Amino acid sequence: MKLTTAVLAAGAAVSLTTAVVGAARLRQDARHQAERNEAVVARNQLDWLAQMSTNADLAKLWAPEDMSVEEYMQLMKANQLICTLGLRDRLGFIRDGHLPFFASLVMGNDVCRRYWHRFGELRAQEAEGDERAEHFTRVLDQAAKNHPKAQPAAA
Repeated sequence: MKLTTAVLAAGAAVSLTTAVVGAARLRQDARHQAERNEAVVARNQLDWLAQMSTNADLAKLWAPEDMSVEEYMQLMKANQLICTLGLRDRLGFIRDGHLPFFASLVMGNDVCRRYWHRFGELRAQEAEGDERAEHFTRVLDQAAKNHPKAQPAAA
């Protein structure tokens, strides 16, 4: 192989390597930006839920007609806890296989089970088409159904 051909081949290899590394970096940057965007949106939602669960005048504007403001505020506090768990899951802070454990802890709380009984189906609809959100919703739904107080009493 001539020296000029070897130099051209080496240059092409360097260019190809640079392009591959650059593409990988762009994908990584895009993934990190998506995570930042998700965290910002979640922060907005958590702030809104904090307001709903602490400000009775504001909660009164949003509470369903068949629900007391106090109950709505409690359910929004439960929603805030569930959303926080969901964000931790989406960002990868919950190790594989540990979500059922955390879901059972959350559903061990009566207000969380009441929230899930009232709004769980809505959350399932919101999750449709998002594989990770669908999995999260299924795990929480199963934890709510498996909780001993959710089971009918034996006759």
